Amino acid sequence: MDLFQAIVLGIVQGLTEFLPISSSGYLRIVPAFAGWEDPGAAFTAVIQLGTMAAVVLYFREDLIRIARAWIASLRDPSRRAELDARLGWYLIVGTIPIVIFGVLFSHEIETGARDLYLIGTTLILLGIVLLIAEKVSRRDRDLSTITRRDAIVVGFAQALALIPGVSRSGATITAGLFLGMDRVSAARFSFLLSIPAVVLSGVYELRDVVGGSAEGAAGVGPTAVATVFAFISGYVSIAFLLKFLTTHTTGVFVAYRVVLGAAVLVLVATGAIA
Repeated sequence: MDLFQAIVLGIVQGLTEFLPISSSGYLRIVPAFAGWEDPGAAFTAVIQLGTMAAVVLYFREDLIRIARAWIASLRDPSRRAELDARLGWYLIVGTIPIVIFGVLFSHEIETGARDLYLIGTTLILLGIVLLIAEKVSRRDRDLSTITRRDAIVVGFAQALALIPGVSRSGATITAGLFLGMDRVSAARFSFLLSIPAVVLSGVYELRDVVGGSAEGAAGVGPTAVATVFAFISGYVSIAFLLKFLTTHTTGVFVAYRVVLGAAVLVLVATGAIA
């Protein structure tokens, strides 16, 4: 991987990580369209650390408050009813499903799950599910009403994002909408929930990238460059989506997913991309 490819893929990762259009799918589709080698699942996982740095910076005040309340709740169980303390526990609970499934299906994630037919199909399917969620959601709950059940449901939805093309933010925002959350609250919890899952995944895969043993490994230099650009574009993406969802539906993302998914399937079927 050369420097230009690293910069492009880093920007793509950052822009698509928090939009419900699948960053992992894009990191497979863009190289296929450009005729580049598949950078591999390990590269994808590691440069996500850049976008996680962006979400940590953006939500730093919330995270500090949540961490303090959670630690206080360990000493004083009566404080576990506070929203910030509950959010701390729910972020832990919601992360468990993706950790379990990530370990159980690690081989499939790094090989067969990167098939372009699968990615095109999942882009379309989740787009349709997101559209249904928009139609049926009451959107009358904010983050203060979140429960342990909500965290578990959204956590299992996040685990679906192990399949490229599903979209982690798309799956978790969709689950939040089905649970009756308003769009901004669903997005905020989605972003917060992404932190432990992606950090664990990135650190786990980092050893292979550094050692050059990962399939399709890009090397330390290009991976570092891509991570920096993922951080910059990721911060912009977070700010954009939260502002966008205050006055817009997710309909534009639904349409985009369906069109892109159909294009991928057609291009693969005709041999235009491999």
